[in-house]
Amino acid sequence: MIGLSGRLRSSLIIGGQGIRARKLRTFLSMVSLFLGVLAVVVVQAGAEITQRTILADVELTGGKDGTLQMYLPPAGNTVPVTLDTLRGRTDAVAVTTTRAIIGEPRVSPVNPGGGSFDDNGRSYGMVCQYGPCGDSPGSAPDAAPQGKAIELQLVAMTGDIRQFRPFRPESGQWLDFNAGPAMSPRLVLNRAAAKGFNRYRVPAEMRVEGATANPTPRIIGVVDDGSGSPTAYVRADELLSWIPQTGLNDNRYGPGLQVLLAPTAADLVQTLRARLVAAGTPAQQIQASPVESRKRVASQLALMRWIFLGMAALVLLIGVAGILNVGLATVGERIEEFALRRAVGTPRSLLAGIVLAETLLTGLLTAAAAVGVAALALKVVAAVLAGRAPFLHDIGFPWQAGVAGVIAGLVAGVLGGLIPALRAARIPIATVMRA
Repeated sequence: MIGLSGRLRSSLIIGGQGIRARKLRTFLSMVSLFLGVLAVVVVQAGAEITQRTILADVELTGGKDGTLQMYLPPAGNTVPVTLDTLRGRTDAVAVTTTRAIIGEPRVSPVNPGGGSFDDNGRSYGMVCQYGPCGDSPGSAPDAAPQGKAIELQLVAMTGDIRQFRPFRPESGQWLDFNAGPAMSPRLVLNRAAAKGFNRYRVPAEMRVEGATANPTPRIIGVVDDGSGSPTAYVRADELLSWIPQTGLNDNRYGPGLQVLLAPTAADLVQTLRARLVAAGTPAQQIQASPVESRKRVASQLALMRWIFLGMAALVLLIGVAGILNVGLATVGERIEEFALRRAVGTPRSLLAGIVLAETLLTGLLTAAAAVGVAALALKVVAAVLAGRAPFLHDIGFPWQAGVAGVIAGLVAGVLGGLIPALRAARIPIATVMRA
C-alpha cells in the first residue's frame, strides 16, 4: 500500500507538471472535451429540474408523495362522522366540493357552468374535481339575462390543506384555522377565479344550494393551485354556519368527502374506518391509498432522459477522441523522456500512471469548467425568465448534474488516456541509446 500510494502521488505530481509544461495542448484537449461534458451536465440538470417542476405541479392537484387519501361516499352519516373524527386533528384534512355563484341574484353568470374566463369570457363548462358537475346552485332560468355574477367551484376544508397540496401564494393571505370561525365566509381564490374577479366587478353576495341565506363572502387571498377552473377555498366550519351538514352530501359534485392524511396517521385511518362501518358505510367503500406522484413522474421521464443522455454520450465520445489524439501525439514527442526514465529504473506502471494522470486531471478540470458554466447559465436564465416562468423562482443547480459532470470527465479521461498510457509503458529502454 505504501508503494502504491507513492506511485500514485508521483504520477499526479509529474502529470501536473506535464500539464503546466504543455498549457496550449491541455487547453485544446479541454476544448474538445468541454462540449461533451457540458452536454451531460445540461441533460442531467434539465431532467432533474423537469422532474421537480412536474412533481411540484402534480403535488398541487394530487398531493405530496406518500400522502394517504380516502374517498368517502356521500351517504348516511358519512359527513358528520368524518367531521367529528377529524375535529382537533392537524394530521388530516377533509375536503368537500360544491359550487357557488357570487354576484347579482336571478341572472345568468358570465361563465355559466363555472368555466374559465379565457377566450373573451366564453365558457366551456366546469370540470369538477371528482366528476361531472350538476346544475348551478340557484341558477336562473335559461331566459335569464347575463348579469354581474361569477360561478365557481367551492372547496370546503376542515384544516390547512397546504401540508398535503403546497399551493403557491400569489397575493393576500391564506385561511387561518387557528382562530374561531367567522360569520362572513372568508375565501381564497385560485388564479383562474382571480382572473374573473379582476375582469368583472360583481356584488359580494354568494349563493350556495341548500343555504339558509345568502352570505357575504370576503376574499382574502389568491393562490396557484394548478387548476384551470375557477375555484375558491373556504373553511368548512364557516360554510356550515350557512348550510346544514347534509348539504355536503350532494353527490352531483363528487363522492362526498376526500380525506387527506399524513403517512404517520395510520391510527386515524383505522379509527375513521371503524366509526364509518359502525355508522352503516360499507367497509369495501372505505379504502386509503398512498399518493405516488414521484413514481409516476419518474416513469414518464425515464425514457426521455435516456434518449438525451445517449445523444450527450455521442458528443462526449468526440471529446474522448480529441484527448486520444492529443495524448498519442504527446507520447510520440516524449519517447526519449520515457525511455530515459525506464533506463534509470522507473517502472512501466508509473509511466502509464503519469500519462493517465494527465488525462484524468484534464478531464476533472474540464468537468469543473462545464459544471461552473452550466450553474452560471441556470442562474442567469432564472433571473431573466423568473417573471414568465414562476417555477424558476428559488431554483438551485441540482447536485446530481454536478456529479454526472465529474463522472463524465473522469470517464473521458480514462478512455482518452488509456491507449497513450499503454503505449508509453511499452517504450523500450533501447530507444534512449538510439537517440
